[in-house]
Amino acid sequence: MAGKKQFDVEVALDAAMVQFWRDGYADTSLDDLSNATGLNRSSLYSSFGDKESLYLRCLDRYALRYGDKYEQALSSGVFGEPLSAIRAFFDVTLHRIADPAVPDGCLVAQTAMATPVLSPAIATRAIEAVGLQRARLRTALHSTELTESDAEDHATHITAVNQSLAVMSRAGASGRQLGAIVDISMSALAQALHGRG
Repeated sequence: MAGKKQFDVEVALDAAMVQFWRDGYADTSLDDLSNATGLNRSSLYSSFGDKESLYLRCLDRYALRYGDKYEQALSSGVFGEPLSAIRAFFDVTLHRIADPAVPDGCLVAQTAMATPVLSPAIATRAIEAVGLQRARLRTALHSTELTESDAEDHATHITAVNQSLAVMSRAGASGRQLGAIVDISMSALAQALHGRG
């Protein structure tokens, strides 16, 4: 039918997202995106705009997909169970890393690491995604006896650890090693919370 898209936009966006996630923005060419999505360059441009516009859509898609999972994991923190909520938060990351259906690492983390060579729009979006993760953690810790300043510091620390899990997994860290990183962070948080109890 004339004028009607003959492909599933959601499927194409997922394919592009995985391609960017696997190879990064700089190392993903339009030919790579065309091969991944099954769309020619003309269709890519007419449907998604230029490479940067498509990357921004993929980054937003990724942040929303995993952000919703983090939100669900942390929701118990509002009801006075911060340790189980933070553990569930880390479990989202560990399960994603272990999932053979998706690339290793984290699209937000790899984007954040590349911000010096990315456009201001992409860099800003990555920084916003990391900031939103920190804000979610701060909200979960707000119901604890931690001071506002300590809750902010722990939220920043947990965000940093969470991003580093993706980096470490790409660097070849085993599941056991990643679990040990989480366990040490959980132990430090438990000590801080019990110290306030």
